[in-house]
Amino acid sequence: MKNFDQIRPYNDDEIPSALTALASDPMFRGVVKYLYPGPGQSEKVLKTLPHIKTVDQFQTEIIYPLLKGIEKSSTKGITCSTMEQFHPEENYLFISNHRDIILDSAFLNVVMHRNGFKKTEIAIGDNLLIYEWIKKLVKINRSFIVKRNLGIREQMAASKELSEYIRYALTRKGESVWLAQREGRTKDGNDQTMPALLKMLNMSNEGSILEGFFELNIVPMAISYEIEPCGISKVEELLNRKHNPGFTKTQQDDLKSMANGFMMPKGRVHFGFGNPVNFMLVELVKDKKPNEAIQEITNYIDRRIYYNYKLWPNNYIAYDLLHNIEKHASHYTADEKNVFTQRMEQELSTLEFDHDEATEMYLSLYANPVINFEKHFGE
Repeated sequence: MKNFDQIRPYNDDEIPSALTALASDPMFRGVVKYLYPGPGQSEKVLKTLPHIKTVDQFQTEIIYPLLKGIEKSSTKGITCSTMEQFHPEENYLFISNHRDIILDSAFLNVVMHRNGFKKTEIAIGDNLLIYEWIKKLVKINRSFIVKRNLGIREQMAASKELSEYIRYALTRKGESVWLAQREGRTKDGNDQTMPALLKMLNMSNEGSILEGFFELNIVPMAISYEIEPCGISKVEELLNRKHNPGFTKTQQDDLKSMANGFMMPKGRVHFGFGNPVNFMLVELVKDKKPNEAIQEITNYIDRRIYYNYKLWPNNYIAYDLLHNIEKHASHYTADEKNVFTQRMEQELSTLEFDHDEATEMYLSLYANPVINFEKHFGE
């Protein structure tokens, strides 16, 4: 059995030394002061870290209170759909849309904790591990690393190792796992699962296509933010990629997005859980070749995400503004429309691009979940 040391989260016996090193890192200490601005709060956290012995203790004493604070200061509450289809003793591979770099998975674990389920392990791209303290922190906090930007041969080996680790975590280690449906956040609101993700998962399959995916116990999940996290930054990135051929996003841009995701308003946040794909798996893969079966599973996950995505008034407002109609006027009030348009104009005023083009991209970011739902399930 591989040890997966390069990508796995820390084990409990590695936590004390990792936290001691983290607490002495000057940059991390500055981040703690930023996240805990109250009198004496950051000092209390830093003094506590070296005395923590396990991952669960770290998440209970440090991470959960931090996330409760972020929920209180930047959201209007986190809700979720029914979780009656899940069993606390089973392990699940949650595949979801991806809107915020850190909080998608972090808020999921808040939901899991509040509903009596164990927290998930989290996939995180190594492009986000800008500093050594970030790498230490995420590995302390149940994250495993997805290697990116490698050569073809190295990437194949890394994908195989990642696939093996995820299957190991689910079937041998006894952990549930969270994966984003695609590499990087959705910038235009059009959530789509990458077939390459499922092909990667199948690389560790030693049985039939049915047996391999049944073992993974995939659950499609939709994360809906009333106010799109870092929405104007996503619009700006899309415009830069369109008009500036040499544009490349920097690591500092990712770091800024992580920080802004913590602090910027998100309104209401909802997690919509679908049934495990296993309920439909036989029908999805029956009489199909592996690539055809994977495409069917991919399409099914997309449809379940569209169905379980909580559509807020802002989504309907954006749809109607984008199409210059009042088709969904029953789903919002005049005051809600006014608040949305004022926020949009204020945010768009910070961009140095054509206003009409930027407006269309901004509205599409909110409207596409409505478009996808109606495309698959009718109006």
